[in-house]
Amino acid sequence: MPADAASTTVARRRRLVQRRKALGLTQEALAELMAVGRSTVVRWERGESEPLPWIRPKLAWALKVSADLLESLLAADDQRGDTTAPRQLPAAVADFTGRAVELQRLTQVLEAAKASRPGTVLISVIGGMAGVGKTALALHWAHRVAGRFPDGQLYVNLRGFDPSGTSVTAPEAIRGFLNALEVAPERVPASPEAQAGLYRSLLADRRMLIVLDNARDEQQVRPLLPASAGALVLVTSRSQLTGLAATDGARLLSLDVLAHGEATQLLAARIGPGRVAAEPGAAGEIAALSACLPLAVAIAAARAATRPGLPLAALASELRNASGRLDALDAGDPAASVRAVFSWSVRHLSPDAARMFRLLGVHPGPDISGPAAASLAGCDPARARRRLGELARAHLISERAGGRYAFHDLLRSYAAEQAHDTDGEPERDAATGRVLDHYLHTAAHAAHLLNPSHEPVALAPPGPGAAPEQPADHQQALAWFEDEHRVLLAAIARSAQSGFDVHAWQLAWALAPFLQARGHWQEWAATQRTALGAATRLGEAAAQAVCSRLLAAAYSDLGDYDESASLFTTSLTLYRRLGNRLGEAKVQHNLAALAEGQGRYDDVLKHAEEALRLYRAIGDKASEAGALNNVGWTYGLLGDYEQARTLCRQALDLCREVGHHWLEGYVWDSLGYAEHHLGNLGEAAACYQRALSLHREAGDRFTEAEALAHLGETRQAAGELAQAREAWQQALAIFDDLRNRDAADKVRVLLASPGDHLAEADSPPNRPRPVAVGTAPAR
Repeated sequence: MPADAASTTVARRRRLVQRRKALGLTQEALAELMAVGRSTVVRWERGESEPLPWIRPKLAWALKVSADLLESLLAADDQRGDTTAPRQLPAAVADFTGRAVELQRLTQVLEAAKASRPGTVLISVIGGMAGVGKTALALHWAHRVAGRFPDGQLYVNLRGFDPSGTSVTAPEAIRGFLNALEVAPERVPASPEAQAGLYRSLLADRRMLIVLDNARDEQQVRPLLPASAGALVLVTSRSQLTGLAATDGARLLSLDVLAHGEATQLLAARIGPGRVAAEPGAAGEIAALSACLPLAVAIAAARAATRPGLPLAALASELRNASGRLDALDAGDPAASVRAVFSWSVRHLSPDAARMFRLLGVHPGPDISGPAAASLAGCDPARARRRLGELARAHLISERAGGRYAFHDLLRSYAAEQAHDTDGEPERDAATGRVLDHYLHTAAHAAHLLNPSHEPVALAPPGPGAAPEQPADHQQALAWFEDEHRVLLAAIARSAQSGFDVHAWQLAWALAPFLQARGHWQEWAATQRTALGAATRLGEAAAQAVCSRLLAAAYSDLGDYDESASLFTTSLTLYRRLGNRLGEAKVQHNLAALAEGQGRYDDVLKHAEEALRLYRAIGDKASEAGALNNVGWTYGLLGDYEQARTLCRQALDLCREVGHHWLEGYVWDSLGYAEHHLGNLGEAAACYQRALSLHREAGDRFTEAEALAHLGETRQAAGELAQAREAWQQALAIFDDLRNRDAADKVRVLLASPGDHLAEADSPPNRPRPVAVGTAPAR
């Protein structure tokens, strides 16, 4: 055989065999896929025969390559490629699952660079937390595109986060590459600088793929970057390596955990689809309890595989125990232990960042803001941001929109474990106290901005190191509550569980205006039940009075009138025993709303007027404005629309005097009702539009929907049925979103047959409005 033919044969065999093995296929398996004999595959790989044109598309399909790439696999390298082309890629991970989006993105970056940056080296960096599958993705994709780099592939594990603490230096990596490039020892220069120069010279004009796995930082990577325009460098790291993007034009790909379905598929690939199909619920729970982290799923699968008789439900039960989950995700090998691989990342942190990491483990919420983290650690915000930034760059936390930071579930467990093992109980309790003080005092300030008539509560000053935020206005207060909503719910629960009972009931008190305004009534009731339990444990009558009243108000909004009435009675008794006339007035205010919900309008007027008398006696003008509105609204319910309008206009003037913008929306709604029944439909519509605008500004979704329903009634009475229907449809969407079935059903009745509900504008009401909760809540 001529020399050039032999060279072609060797090159062809190498490429085909490499691609087949990368896919985990034997010659027999490939032959079966192609519906040919094994001898045919052998001849193809030896170069003894050519695949016929009609079978090449099927061969491309079997090898999972494009038609162009198949031709590259079948083409011969030049002589230099045969003698010096290294093939260092480790085998691709078996049972690789998912990552379709990430694989496509890597390919798109490669294609785009070939088209728009033909004269530069391409660098792609895959970043992510420990165990997320960075190396698996890099090797799977590298094998997929290896045929595009006929001059070979170089690979090095830089051991940037190795348990030994010793990483591969750049000169060590370069010397390994020179060996792979078959440089004779006597040709290797003595100095590291000269070795690096030789390395770049050898790669000049070569189309090579270089995988730098497990890099520690940019400084470890930069000396290994070639100057060859045809080279691709693929880097994996637990660090973000943003410096490579800034100065070297690297493309960054941040890898997250698998989707739940992909994690379940990975489990099935490791233990067999039949076992997963037999217990799909348990398999899905194992994936979820492994937090869809590929390493954790693989360890759980290994435990299941070694115990084939163990039901998956039993393994799920082991993982369900949060305190022992990290133990369950340990296969006995440091590389197959979630706890161990996390520790390799943490040991590279600065002492301050490591402390922040541990303290984040005792934080109660699903995520945290920079200011709250500063209070948690007892440091200034700038230092907190630096420490959080270090953790984010190490992929130990993730930074989300709005400057918030979140843990992966298993990392949270590891951080809490580290805090317990490293920091004493006094330090952990002090950190918890600081962050609870942060949330309590910020929430109290924000609650007053949302509702100036919210019942005041005397708070102890924040402890040393806590630095509460100061929202400047209503909109900032509402935005803060939206951001911290889930955190505050968790903080209330944690406070009650951890002996911080004062924080438990006071946080619930501060959160009440937001929960009521946003229509989160079940959460309002749940937090107040927790609060009342904490107040009862403390034995503080004043706290029990507040919590009983707020829980009663929540039950009233939920329609549980009997339980609400009982709690109001308890609260009123406590307030009177304490001589707290403001609290007594608040209860009378709430009792008016309760009576309205039950259709007892004479009782509504009695309680509303008593609340007004008490507010005036103690000089609480903000609450007096609310009581005036309630009295006026009640006169409207009783048919005295002139008196209703007079009193509501007085309430409006008082709202403006004290700056109670939130309450103004309720007053405009009451005025709209009076004007409607006085025959002033245009004025009524304008009132409802004002109410609607104020409710939206306040973020009060339920009353926004109420105003829309009322506006629809006025449009209907004016014969504007299209506008009425539009308003009702908007109201219905909100009520459905709030899961308020009663209110939604009343609007559906109107939408179903609007003509049946036409009424004279000046006729007295023979029923309450379809949605009638006009009494402004006393909170």
